[in-house]
Amino acid sequence: MPPTAPVPAPDDGLEALVRQGAQRLRQAALEAEVTEHLGRVRYQRGPAFRGCGTGCRPAGALGTGMGAGTTRQPRVRDVPPTVPPFESAIVGRYVRRSRTQARLLNRLSLEGLATGDVEPLFRAPVGETAALSPTGILRLTQEWADEYRLWRSRPLTDRYVCLFADALSLKAWLEWETTAVLVVLGVRADGVKVLLARVEGYRESTAARAELLCDLRARGLETAPLLAVGDGALGWWAALDQVYPTTRHQLCCNHRALNVPDELPKRLQRDARAALHGLYEAPTRETGTQRRAELARRLRLQGQTDAAARPERDWEDFVTVNVFTQEHWLHLRTTNPIESVFAGVRLRTNATKRLHVRESALSLVFKPVMRLRTTWRGINGPNQLVLLLAGERVHDGQLTRPHPPTQVAAA
Repeated sequence: MPPTAPVPAPDDGLEALVRQGAQRLRQAALEAEVTEHLGRVRYQRGPAFRGCGTGCRPAGALGTGMGAGTTRQPRVRDVPPTVPPFESAIVGRYVRRSRTQARLLNRLSLEGLATGDVEPLFRAPVGETAALSPTGILRLTQEWADEYRLWRSRPLTDRYVCLFADALSLKAWLEWETTAVLVVLGVRADGVKVLLARVEGYRESTAARAELLCDLRARGLETAPLLAVGDGALGWWAALDQVYPTTRHQLCCNHRALNVPDELPKRLQRDARAALHGLYEAPTRETGTQRRAELARRLRLQGQTDAAARPERDWEDFVTVNVFTQEHWLHLRTTNPIESVFAGVRLRTNATKRLHVRESALSLVFKPVMRLRTTWRGINGPNQLVLLLAGERVHDGQLTRPHPPTQVAAA
């Protein structure tokens, strides 16, 4: 079958029967509306004059969930001034698609289908007169901007234990500079990950990040989180020290594990990558320090002095996660929750090619981000978070709860 062949099969009797039945039901419902409006059935006199039926408007296509079909909308003339004009509540005068079909097109656009591919794929199911141009599809998504404005101003009433922060660069057409989207994700006290903020800013700007954190504090995040995870951007740490000075810093281990092999020849990259993962997954701080020293010594013996200095840089910020229990280390070592969303957004924006201006980039990317966040799962050991918020101490991933004096004396 050629690619340009019509979508409906010519010998599909079941599809034709369903469409014919649906068309008869729609037409009968429209006629019933006219009867209710006139207060009488056709050719019957009524107690009060409320107009008269004058046939139907020209037939037009109407897209529904089961495909396009023709509909003849009734007309009413000679309506008295005291009677409101007839207007169908089922099918509006200029409606060319059902609301279900409009939501279907929105969902396809949300899942990554390019606006230019909608028309060749869905022209047959929705009819010849439906607006399927890229401009018409974008018009359907204008409500996303209103949803985004309401979402970014919502109050934050929960307690958050940890914050993840990163920035995504989007290239908007007709703009000389890229649009940086600052994203902050929070972990609630019950272990659930929540998207807290997503605003426009500059990737390395301390002022933009500080403004974002101040907005979170003004909306209810007044208590400082215990930990903040980032990729090492200096603007993020400086802004964090201004707004939440008591929050600890945790650098993303995956970023460092990718940066070190980039400075090595290919023959050494595989072993270095495995050693770095073993370094950051060490069960205790002492074991991690020993593995770091061994990796740096081996790299220097191989003549890779610059690469050997990288694991030793900012070492304390890589082992801050030890203040949490070992159940949490898997989730708090990296910024992977945000990076997973960024990968889906890049795939989405590369397919659509429709970020024409910077102002529309935030609202158009808002829905894909909200869709992709459903892949997050809660962190392990949420009951341990309650103990940490209560002030319990942790050493090398284990709770160090002191024994009561009676137990110590008995021992």
